[in-house]
Amino acid sequence: MNQPRANVLVVDDNPSVREVLREGLEAFGYRVETVGSAEEAKQKFADGRFDLVLSDIDMPGESGTELLRWMKQQDEDVAVVMITGIDDASTAVAAMHAGAADYLCKPFSLPEVKARTEQALEKRRLVLENRAYQDHLEKLVEERTHEVLQAMSRIRMLNDELRLAYDTTLSALMIALDYRDNETQGHSIRVVEYTERLAEELGVVEPELTHIRRGAMLHDVGKIGIPDRILRKPGPLDDEEWELMKLHPKLGWEMLRDIAFLEQSARIVLAHHERYDGKGYPNGLKGEEIPLGARIFAVADTFDAMTSDRPYRKALPYSRARQELIDFAGTQFDPRVVEAFLRVPESEWWEIRERCAREIADRTGAGIPRSLLDRLAEPIPV
Repeated sequence: MNQPRANVLVVDDNPSVREVLREGLEAFGYRVETVGSAEEAKQKFADGRFDLVLSDIDMPGESGTELLRWMKQQDEDVAVVMITGIDDASTAVAAMHAGAADYLCKPFSLPEVKARTEQALEKRRLVLENRAYQDHLEKLVEERTHEVLQAMSRIRMLNDELRLAYDTTLSALMIALDYRDNETQGHSIRVVEYTERLAEELGVVEPELTHIRRGAMLHDVGKIGIPDRILRKPGPLDDEEWELMKLHPKLGWEMLRDIAFLEQSARIVLAHHERYDGKGYPNGLKGEEIPLGARIFAVADTFDAMTSDRPYRKALPYSRARQELIDFAGTQFDPRVVEAFLRVPESEWWEIRERCAREIADRTGAGIPRSLLDRLAEPIPV
């Protein structure tokens, strides 16, 4: 036979029925054991594994239905065919509701026995195969999920490494620009930190926070295209020189706009000299037409400029800088950004400035004068 041999247990208190079923089932290729009661069936069932059980319902002692429930508790996959008298079909149907695969009515024929047992075993086979398939799928999903999580972890690590490489490069460029343009070193480092703190106070989160930080780092990159005679001129610029200087936001935008990871930051570079009232340059943007990062930067940049020494004046006290921001809220500055600035304690702005001074001090090996570092570490005047 093509069908694999199965272990069958016949349970019936009638020896003649047991013998007929044994001979018939063995002829069909099954391995068969027989018992005369539910008690004996339980012992056999405990000693060995059976694929199929044919059990009479009406037996002395424990009934076949009770035996069925017990066997299903021991092995939910065992196939059970109940045997009943022709006048007790309702009991057999009830047994099927309790977990039986099928039933036979006495008197039965061997071809009927063969058909019912094959159907019961086929149903069992399909259940087992489906469970195995589901287990395989679950294991496969678990393995694939683990692989995906590992890949995502690796991607995050590579992304962090790439981001660090980007920001390190941008930081080096920022510092180089700072050396070229400012006698008071550290302006760019401070203004980046001020900008980021203000953005956080306004509830900005990633990835926009990174775009804003990079925009602040690169805000003056366009000055690379401004001649030194203008950029480093010790006195005031004339009208022609000033018009050339005002080109640096557009020059920076042109340099950065085609770099995918700097696309958002480039918009901040372009707009960092716009004013909230529309009187800024280069495009005369007004209010929320100006990118949020540029509006935040304007406050941070002005605050640092006012509280730092310049060749033409000493640093203003914090109270004076604070009042200037309040006075120009709604004209030069976004009032919402000024409100965020005012919510940050004065001591925290000083802590940021001091942290930036320490960062610059770490660069003394690059040739930064000690006297300059000492000036950077001075507290903001009160």
